[in-house]
Amino acid sequence: MKPKKKMRVMIVDDEDHVRKLITTVIKSMNCEIVGEAGNGKEAVSLFRTLKPNMLLLDINMPLKSGKEALADIKKRYPNAFVIMLTSLTDKETVEDCIELGASGFIRKDLPLDEMRDVIKKTWTAYRESLTQE
Repeated sequence: MKPKKKMRVMIVDDEDHVRKLITTVIKSMNCEIVGEAGNGKEAVSLFRTLKPNMLLLDINMPLKSGKEALADIKKRYPNAFVIMLTSLTDKETVEDCIELGASGFIRKDLPLDEMRDVIKKTWTAYRESLTQE
């Protein structure tokens, strides 16, 4: 029997400590971190190269915002699975990102076990939506 392939995850945040925190969560889920970026411009370029199964993308970043990077990625890869990372959850920003194709949101201040639960639930809902198309 072939071993189950690990989920390939890319993390994008301009703050190094946040990337480390998210890495801890992702590794605890037995996923593989295939790449990291510190700004939206680098995120789009790296996504094209790596084509991860999951992208965790910060909203507020230099060079290109997370919303702009999300729009670029979803235009080229409509089935990309993206969860936005944010420290702010104003309703307008959330709605904009969902409209652009984000599958969900994670607040950076969530406890790690809650963050893990949100990622799992969002991934399950995403997979189910693909099978219904």
